[in-house]
Amino acid sequence: MKGFLRLFVRNRAAVAGAIILLGVLAMAILAPILYPEDPWDMVAEPYLAPGANPDYALGTDMMGRDLAAGIFHGARVSLLIGLVATSVALLLGVTIGALSGYYGGHVDRALMRLTELFQTIPAFLFAIVLVAIFEPSVATIVLAIGVVSWPPVARLTRGEFLGLRSREFVLACEAMGMSDVRIILRHCLPNAAAPIIVTGSLMVATAILTEAGLAFLGLGDPNVMSWGTIIGAGREVLRSAWYVCTLPGIAILLTVLAINLVGEGLNDALNPRLRNR
Repeated sequence: MKGFLRLFVRNRAAVAGAIILLGVLAMAILAPILYPEDPWDMVAEPYLAPGANPDYALGTDMMGRDLAAGIFHGARVSLLIGLVATSVALLLGVTIGALSGYYGGHVDRALMRLTELFQTIPAFLFAIVLVAIFEPSVATIVLAIGVVSWPPVARLTRGEFLGLRSREFVLACEAMGMSDVRIILRHCLPNAAAPIIVTGSLMVATAILTEAGLAFLGLGDPNVMSWGTIIGAGREVLRSAWYVCTLPGIAILLTVLAINLVGEGLNDALNPRLRNR
């Protein structure tokens, strides 16, 4: 653990990303305390510019809703969708990749053909189709993003398991009569966890961007406030009220940048070559 922290802290960009990400998490946690009112409430006149009214520091949108309240509450929804959708993708991808790499043969060929089939479909267009077929909601958006995001994880996990399958400790476990499930979960998966964790951290950023894109196209959940929802609502007044789209856009930019920087830091800290120095 000490070696991990030492290598992570050595990467200044990763530390800066972690600080930004902690700030975003603080926004999500403090949103109901700092802005207890419903972010959908119309609280002032429309199109208040940032700084024009000290009570609404970031201004208001075309409906007179407080942009600061929307951005703080939107942090909760965007992070939630990013984390849960990534968890769904990891569950699917790791399961399929582990089975494919461990068993090989016909199982490997069948699962990899399935993975290649999903990879031939443009991910964002596939997500649009899935959300459009079902009623747009947080649940359908999470499932859509998870379904289109798992193939790279499956291929990565398969590659790791192919290398681990012939290792001495796996052969020893088989000789001792351990079940395949126990070998996969307790011995192979922990040894393949480092690249999966790094990939998963980066997928959170992609999921947040995908949700923002869906909301921008009007396919977001109409009952929750997210950064993408605010940007989508403000796209028609981009020239006259630029801040409606720009402020949540900056929030997305900083969050995605922070997650990518943290992901690079995790990659360095979990690299066995660097940890053994």
